[in-house]
Amino acid sequence: MISYRRIAAYALAAILFVVLTGLAAEAQSLSVLPVNIFLSPGEKATTLTVTNQGTSQTAIQIRVFAWNQQGDDDQLTTSDEVVVSPPLASIAPGAKQVVRLILRRPPQGREATYRILLDQIPPPAEAGVVHIVLRMSLPIFAQPMTRAIAHVQFHIEVHAGQVYLVGINDGLRHEAIRDIELSTNDGRTLKEASSSSPYILAGVTRRWNIAAQGPLPLPSETLRLTAHSDAGAIEQQVPVVAAP
Repeated sequence: MISYRRIAAYALAAILFVVLTGLAAEAQSLSVLPVNIFLSPGEKATTLTVTNQGTSQTAIQIRVFAWNQQGDDDQLTTSDEVVVSPPLASIAPGAKQVVRLILRRPPQGREATYRILLDQIPPPAEAGVVHIVLRMSLPIFAQPMTRAIAHVQFHIEVHAGQVYLVGINDGLRHEAIRDIELSTNDGRTLKEASSSSPYILAGVTRRWNIAAQGPLPLPSETLRLTAHSDAGAIEQQVPVVAAP
């Protein structure tokens, strides 16, 4: 199982290594389209186009993982439900590689979610040069034959001096929540403390940490939530409840 936070920590460590040692760093430039992959009901295959925008040949590896959310972290587990062809490729400068994605089994009852990890394979080692390779993570959303919609209910919790917006998605497909703002009764505007994945998958409970200065909301209060989702603007009154 792969944790996104662990991936980010490894990437930061690699950057610090380059900075502290003073080695030269080189990175290739890749672009991928589309960046969000949607499979409609009954659709079993789609394609992904990878373009090498660099000046030298580069190699890539593509793997697909089942994607779930646990607590406040995304979890990726090995899966054979999506076939990648080709899983390995070498791309010349300025060239493109079309990658075919094939869904083995249709989703049952609710949306199935996966993530593609596209890794650039480092070239042979060179003295005094550190090659910084890219890793891209792209979501795949596969829809079931039956109608699937998201249904997210919100409340606010205050715990250990921190304010959290809690979303419970008891629907059958994901939702993306962006540009979160909470307005307090005394006229303050509270925003998400740090940028994080906007997605809340079907059947998942997520918490967004909200930066709060001044008095914390009380369980008797109701705050105004404004945000944007894939379905449109969100504007509603959200209760503050006692943390479990």
